[in-house]
Amino acid sequence: MRVIIIEDEKPSARRLQRLLQSINIEAEALLHSIEESIEWFKNNVHPDLIFLDIQLSDGLSFEIFETIEIKSAIIFTTAYDEYALQAFKLNSIDYLLKPIDEEDIATAVSKYKARLPITQNVSLNFDDIKKLLIDPKAKAYKKRLSVKVGQHLKLINIDEIECFYSENKGTYLHTKEGRNYLIDKSLEELRDDLEPNVFFRINRKFYVNINAINDIVSYTNSRLQIKLHSYKESDVIVARERVRDFKKWLE
Repeated sequence: MRVIIIEDEKPSARRLQRLLQSINIEAEALLHSIEESIEWFKNNVHPDLIFLDIQLSDGLSFEIFETIEIKSAIIFTTAYDEYALQAFKLNSIDYLLKPIDEEDIATAVSKYKARLPITQNVSLNFDDIKKLLIDPKAKAYKKRLSVKVGQHLKLINIDEIECFYSENKGTYLHTKEGRNYLIDKSLEELRDDLEPNVFFRINRKFYVNINAINDIVSYTNSRLQIKLHSYKESDVIVARERVRDFKKWLE
């Protein structure tokens, strides 16, 4: 299987390359920009599979496909799942949410192999995906969630929630009033429900509300620690692989 990686952050590209090597796949090219990718596709036989970041240093990677007709299968490596996932599903495209680990890679490649030869000649509606990227409000998001309290159901408005977190195989929300409630959705399932301009998944265990951030401080290994207004149960740390996207989200 011939594979290439398109990722503008060179450390992230090399890390993805190492993860592929761990399952005995060697990426034949690491490309870091739209311009470099277009030039490569013009002069090389197209690969079977592309690991593709959405936001590159010189624009959205979809511009590559507007210039070059590419028939390769694509696995997105993205921090934008919160509002582009539905478009990926509509186009039968696989995706990996950063930060990516070895299990993610192995599962995605297995899905790709299982879909052969369907993955050849993939048809993508990039206009739909770009619309969601540029205008995330094009889809509706949850305004409230219901939680079970004893034998009762309690409605909690989304804007009252400071964060969502996973713990001991359960998913919880934490309110501005300092209350924690178990919910019946996983963090993965929540991503279609939450407004991406308000909630950001900082690591595999936390979504945070931008309006609940009280302070942000430097942390070990190039990470960031977030201080929320009322949540004090554990450290809230932005994964190193998500720091750059988190800073963009803040702006």
